[in-house]
Amino acid sequence: MGRPRKHNKHLPPCVYERHGAFWLVRGGKWLRLGSTLAEAMTAYAAAHQPSGRGTMAGVIADAMVEILPRVKPTTRKQYELAAKVLRQAFAEFRVEQVTAADVAEFRADWASKPNMGNRHLSVLRAVFDWALERRLVTSNPCVGIKRHAEKKRTRLLTEAELAAIYEQAGERLRVIIDLAVGTGQRINDVLKIRRSDLTDDGIRFQQSKTGARLVVRWTPRLRDAVRRAAEMQGTIPTLTLLRNRRGKAPDYKTIQGQWDLACKAAKVTDAHLHDLRAMAATAAKAQGLDAQQLLGHRTQANTARYLRDRSDVLVDGPSIGHVQNSFGKTRVTP
Repeated sequence: MGRPRKHNKHLPPCVYERHGAFWLVRGGKWLRLGSTLAEAMTAYAAAHQPSGRGTMAGVIADAMVEILPRVKPTTRKQYELAAKVLRQAFAEFRVEQVTAADVAEFRADWASKPNMGNRHLSVLRAVFDWALERRLVTSNPCVGIKRHAEKKRTRLLTEAELAAIYEQAGERLRVIIDLAVGTGQRINDVLKIRRSDLTDDGIRFQQSKTGARLVVRWTPRLRDAVRRAAEMQGTIPTLTLLRNRRGKAPDYKTIQGQWDLACKAAKVTDAHLHDLRAMAATAAKAQGLDAQQLLGHRTQANTARYLRDRSDVLVDGPSIGHVQNSFGKTRVTP
């Protein structure tokens, strides 16, 4: 038996409240149950029904305890949200009752949001792989279900639009914009730049999504952005270049909100924060730089998703020999 609780005695065993949410802790692994007590207790009860460890809600909860530690921290929150949607969608099912037709119907419900729908399908597939390994099912009903075709974003911010947004941004957001455009890195990686990442050659990154390692060489723009970031820190020592009021790296949601407000004030529509990465990649390619290396991609196909220059390409046609005939007309020869 574990030690008796000193706090939160109203919570069931292995459930704890931390950082504004309720968590189920098993074997040192933390599974988020919900942000409210009612939501958490519903998820907990579903995972511990005496009649069925085999309920979908219970299987999803158990599977996520092992799945979440294997994914990147930036992906974990997305998986947690997907698990919540799946528990609600399949609440009336036992795990062995779910068929390919049920999964196809669930897929159809997300046709208007293909990116999010595909993420949910990926999590559901992982859950059934977990269940299959434990012989809770005899097959994975997600096999053969095609993913939605995801629409490729083609929006490219213009320099004028970015200048207008920049004019309405606060000083910290301006620094973040300069760092993002100057390095081409994901916003989450920009927000987590540590002072120790500032090397003689440039800013060192280890991308949180792919693990790719690279150093973006110094430019006047980057040096100026780092200088302004240091000035905002004052005399308070921090590990990260950027900080919030608690002395930690700013969170993406806060910066996203500030970006949206700046875009609204600048009257620039359909501008996403991650468009800065595409803008950097497109500019790098136009300047003859290696956009693939800058973005840290393993394949050119991944980089192509970020290249959004749709201007006409000036090309030369082939040179083919010709002779004049007796009537002054041109006869093409091989």
